[in-house]
Amino acid sequence: MKNRVSVAIGGRDYTLLATEEESYVRKVSTHVDGKMKEMMETARLSVTDAAIMTAVNIADDYFKMVETSENLRSQLKEYLEEASKMKLELSEAKRALFKLQKQS
Repeated sequence: MKNRVSVAIGGRDYTLLATEEESYVRKVSTHVDGKMKEMMETARLSVTDAAIMTAVNIADDYFKMVETSENLRSQLKEYLEEASKMKLELSEAKRALFKLQKQS
């Protein structure tokens, strides 16, 4: 189901058509609007230039987060492999201990 959501970004009104919940669309729109306002106040840019710079900054944030996410996945995979190895070593040590106790 598609939702029509009216939002204001950069001083202009837009009607967005989205499959996401209205609250999510508003959250995203508010984020973009806030970033545009920051850009326009800081650099005194036109709405169009602010929109382009905002898009570039949001894309930069996105790619950095993707890279961080991939690094965390890789690190988690290493930890899981190490934990699996340690579990195997523990199991072997328990068997060896059991054999030693049996021999006594």
